[in-house]
Amino acid sequence: MEDHDIVALYWRRDPEAIQRTGEKYGGYCRAVARNILEDKRDAEECVNDTWLNAWNAMPEGRPRLLAPFLGKITRNLAFSRWRAGHAEKRGGGEMPLVLEELGECVSASDTFQAVEAAELEEAVRRFLRTLPERECNVFLRRYWFTEPMADIARRYGMREATVRTSLFRSREKLRRYLEKEGLL
Repeated sequence: MEDHDIVALYWRRDPEAIQRTGEKYGGYCRAVARNILEDKRDAEECVNDTWLNAWNAMPEGRPRLLAPFLGKITRNLAFSRWRAGHAEKRGGGEMPLVLEELGECVSASDTFQAVEAAELEEAVRRFLRTLPERECNVFLRRYWFTEPMADIARRYGMREATVRTSLFRSREKLRRYLEKEGLL
């Protein structure tokens, strides 16, 4: 089923919208949630909450592409759940590593607040458009989807050390870009 057909189901308030969304984007949203959360049950609950949030928040503009709309909802829910479960710095997984890496560009104590700030978000979008496609994809896989470096290396046929180097250079470029924009 095409995205515009699924969106039409949401607008008609047809419960089939949830079923069709789950069939088409369940795997994608589960991957986003699992990359952020350590617990599969938490990830599954997060995905279920995504369907409810999509039902309640379908925008007036009727998104042409559901994947980014659903991915953002899932990601925000997963970050909220992760923050609640890690209020006292417990646990492991990719999130602490990702936040530590990004802490080189944005102060670690303000990472979540700063990333949510509209001005910073737009500056990062502009920055990403300056990167070559593969470098941008590697950056997004790590810092949007919170994928482990080993998975990124496999996906792009790279060595893990090459991914690490690419990410380091991209973070340096981002830091310089944000300084130039007056955001650091």
